[in-house]
Amino acid sequence: MQAINAGYQGLSLLVELNWDRLFYIGTIAAALLGGAALGSLIG
Repeated sequence: MQAINAGYQGLSLLVELNWDRLFYIGTIAAALLGGAALGSLIG
């Protein structure tokens, strides 16, 4: 039971780290798209 619990905690940590990376990638993509949209309106 302890091995299952430790494995679950490790998996939970990996999922949490990957969600952070996806959040950062999504934020950068949204900023680039917003900048491109703003640039096309101005230019």
